[in-house]
Amino acid sequence: MRFSALVAVLPDELEQKAVDAAREAGAAGVTIMDARGIGAEARKTFLGMTYEGSQSVLLWILEKRLALRVLKSLFRELGLDQDPRGVAFITDISHLAGIDRRQIDRFEEQVKDDI
Repeated sequence: MRFSALVAVLPDELEQKAVDAAREAGAAGVTIMDARGIGAEARKTFLGMTYEGSQSVLLWILEKRLALRVLKSLFRELGLDQDPRGVAFITDISHLAGIDRRQIDRFEEQVKDDI
């Protein structure tokens, strides 16, 4: 079975919407990390204080075809083609340890359902 890592870097306010869209597309668990980003644009200041928007980094380890389905769902539901505040991408995983055999069985069942 081939696995991929799906990564989404989004503003905090889109975090729950992304989790819901991924769940609807068949993803179960997600790892969520807090982050800060420094973009190409100058930072905004207000009363002499610099504002840096907080972001979330969401990471899913999914079967390869499921990862593509979830990415398409995120793209559609979050409007990533129109909202440049977020980015999502898939990268292949060549070696993996720590996935429970029951999770692999679930991935295999999902793939069978797609065929």
